[in-house]
Amino acid sequence: MKRVLLALFCVAVAFTASAASNEVVVYTAHEESIINALVPMFEKDTGIKVNYVKLASGDVIKRAKAEANNPQADVIWSIGGEQLEAENQILQAYTPRDWDKIVSVYKVGTNWLPYTGIMNVFVVNTKMLKPEQYPQSWTDLQDARFKKLVSSAPADKSGSAYMQLANVIAIYGEKGWDIYKGIMKNMVISTSSGAVPKFVNDGEQAVGLTLEDNAFRFVEGGGPVAIVYPKDGTVAAPDGMAILKGAPNLANAKVFTDWCLSKPVQEYLVKEMKRRPVRTDVASPKGLPAMTEVKSIPYDFGWAASNKNAFVKKFTDIKMDLGL
Repeated sequence: MKRVLLALFCVAVAFTASAASNEVVVYTAHEESIINALVPMFEKDTGIKVNYVKLASGDVIKRAKAEANNPQADVIWSIGGEQLEAENQILQAYTPRDWDKIVSVYKVGTNWLPYTGIMNVFVVNTKMLKPEQYPQSWTDLQDARFKKLVSSAPADKSGSAYMQLANVIAIYGEKGWDIYKGIMKNMVISTSSGAVPKFVNDGEQAVGLTLEDNAFRFVEGGGPVAIVYPKDGTVAAPDGMAILKGAPNLANAKVFTDWCLSKPVQEYLVKEMKRRPVRTDVASPKGLPAMTEVKSIPYDFGWAASNKNAFVKKFTDIKMDLGL
């Protein structure tokens, strides 16, 4: 830890000189635990105060869009890439330090940057289900045996839940809607994506649709949970961050962005948050399978963004029909 903090300090020295004011305003969908870890570290390293607003992913982008003519924030930090792609006109293009060290497959955004590598997984409660009972595919989640035992965040509010919906449609096309409706019949919808693995860990639901890092933290914590990578395919893509066009504290927004993408911070995210890094010079968390061992599918952020309004409307219509 001392070595990590020393490296962060060295990075901070380089960053601080470019900051003229003493504040950066951030809108974020990060889990509170991640915010509580990184914000004080950034403030200590740079001397720049972070004023953040914690919202669901969908609300982050809605608020930033509503304020586009008079921006109140500088940075959007960690939301779904398709949401950033859909509203890329309110974002400020920026090439961060060490751009040559970013994994090329993650360089997919228009005016937004990759922050960490994320992946859709199932998290299962090992006390409620035996290994032979685990769902192995998205289609398995339609089974009647999972009635009211599948935890998920709402796709109209959560960026990761929207990516899970798009995951199914990307694999199965129009037929995917019937499959996803079947899954929704078994769902208990939570208030946030971060709550999903906790519900499964606590035995409130048997299966959760969540991100790999969220699930892996409970696995490492010794909880009665296991991770399943769907055999019919999972999206492996970056979540994103971006500087807002017209950012009041542009210099500090760049400092914050560079800091988040620096090697020491990416290493910290890997070690403490179990996120896959977006840098070529940082290894993935120990205990996770290599990407080559997981059946991943291409994810077209442009497609996901351009269809978001239509897909969300269809989701909310199904949710109403099912009384969720």
